[in-house]
Amino acid sequence: MQAADQSGRAVYWGTGRRKSSIASVRLVPGTGKLTINGRDGDLYLQFNAGYISTAKAPLETLGLEAEYDILVKAQGGGLTGQAESIRLGVARALCQLDPDNRSPLKTEGYLTRDPRAKERRKYGLRKARKAPQYSKR
Repeated sequence: MQAADQSGRAVYWGTGRRKSSIASVRLVPGTGKLTINGRDGDLYLQFNAGYISTAKAPLETLGLEAEYDILVKAQGGGLTGQAESIRLGVARALCQLDPDNRSPLKTEGYLTRDPRAKERRKYGLRKARKAPQYSKR
């Protein structure tokens, strides 16, 4: 969804989900700064290069990493799930920015929602599939 902020700049929205993480992403014209929950993205993602590159991957694919600021409200899950949910939200926002961005993002797999989630625990078992130790006597 495209909107405008107080200064009249175009803002593009995208929502990403992964495991139990949800990220509301806003793309605003800027210098390529990543802000997550009001904190610097590098600090929030603990300066982990893998998480940071995962979150910015769709912009790097299109060569727009220095043209848009990423503002994120992330909740739930851990850092891996949040970084991947940010990636999906950024990719969806870039599709709103220009429909031609869809095909390169699709070929990289950035528009696919990863449906894997934690399996529920079953009664009689210790975890989802781990059974108690078998005792013959």
